[in-house]
Amino acid sequence: MSEAAVGYTKEHGERFVEELKELLRIPSVSTAPEHVGDVRKAAEFVADGLRAAGMEKVRLIETSTTARKGHPLVYAEWLHAAGKPTVLLYGHYDVQPAEPLDEWKSPPFEPEIRDGNIYARGAVDDKGQMWMHVKALESLLKTDGKLPVNVRVMIEGEEEVGGEGIAAFVREHGDQLKADAALVSDTEMFAPELPTLCVGLRGMIYTELEARGAATDLHSGMYGGAAPNPFVALAQMIAQMKREDGHIAIPGFYDGIEEPTKAELEAWRSLPFDEEAYRKHEVGSTELTGEAMFSVLERTWSRPTMDVHGIPGGFIGAGAKTVIPAKATAKISFRLVPGMRPEETFAKYKKFVEEICPKGIQVKVTMIHSGEPIVVSTDNKYVRAATDAMAKVFGKETVFVRGGGSIPIVGDFVRELGIPTVMMGFGLPDDNLHAPNEKFHLANFHRGIESIVRFLDGVGAGS
Repeated sequence: MSEAAVGYTKEHGERFVEELKELLRIPSVSTAPEHVGDVRKAAEFVADGLRAAGMEKVRLIETSTTARKGHPLVYAEWLHAAGKPTVLLYGHYDVQPAEPLDEWKSPPFEPEIRDGNIYARGAVDDKGQMWMHVKALESLLKTDGKLPVNVRVMIEGEEEVGGEGIAAFVREHGDQLKADAALVSDTEMFAPELPTLCVGLRGMIYTELEARGAATDLHSGMYGGAAPNPFVALAQMIAQMKREDGHIAIPGFYDGIEEPTKAELEAWRSLPFDEEAYRKHEVGSTELTGEAMFSVLERTWSRPTMDVHGIPGGFIGAGAKTVIPAKATAKISFRLVPGMRPEETFAKYKKFVEEICPKGIQVKVTMIHSGEPIVVSTDNKYVRAATDAMAKVFGKETVFVRGGGSIPIVGDFVRELGIPTVMMGFGLPDDNLHAPNEKFHLANFHRGIESIVRFLDGVGAGS
């Protein structure tokens, strides 16, 4: 039974946190070439943790894409529960860049505990939540000597850069991941003390829009007024893609999208959501923007978006340099909802940009990575096992929500492996994932471990 394992989680909780600190000290920034060694170091740390927990056939799996060598996957298994289901546990050990560094109250890769939270890059996304899985497995194996179900573990190091390596592995070697369900802990609770299952995620396309003008940089005094300026061209094109009311102006962009059900909308309206607190404390802006005819939750969970993430290039140093740059680039992404396909959305976007491109400018649109939107059914025994587990830990009924973000592999699990995915996360809305001062509430770290123990036990008991 899981009670001995639950006792083990409490007895060893402080050690679990110290181990998490060690992992958080590794700057496994998957997008940065200078951190390739650190990413591998984090993979090896996770593999060592799985071996110490008692998992078998632990190994690193090298990945690559047509463009580059990828970061390794970490695989482990324990398959001795005859007649029981197999659960695939997923997480990722890579993290987002920590910049801007001057906004952190403590260094991003020197974890610090303040007010019951652990602060570091990757604390909640996803090292802390992934480590809960490892420690839940350890707690069961060290107390019972076995697991209540068969378990496969797959931890990736490229989630923050699109997850191409694991997607290719799932497509090409799906037989090695055969399972009845997947468990993902990379989402958040809707509110403190409120157990939450995420049942939908937006997809995305992340793109680069490049504008070229003259053959070389030019003096703005000598050529200004005659030479095309790529930065101005980018601004003009971006402005035409999105109206002031938040509506995306690309023709056909909204065609075929699937609206949330009436039951979902009613459930969302019943959630304890304070729009003013959200604006003030989570967003920190003077106003909320977007399509005013939709609620904030609809805008962030079930409506597509367009956002600009950066416009690198040109002169940004101290002082002045009167130059018309030859090239300018914008990083632009679109969040997608059910009914939208990444490749179709990209084609509409590319066609529109090419049609509105200003005179004298050559434009190039590149897809960097993409992911499908997903909505999962709540009518299965794995979701019931998750809600039962969290009810025992939190003493409250679970709410079902969608997430505004993207976890590309969830769609791959559904399409390629044909298995339901349970998204049982323990982050909080103010945990600052992808932002300075990222944190993870330590009480949720410990309750997450217990919830996973009880979930696996419940799946085994219910088979």
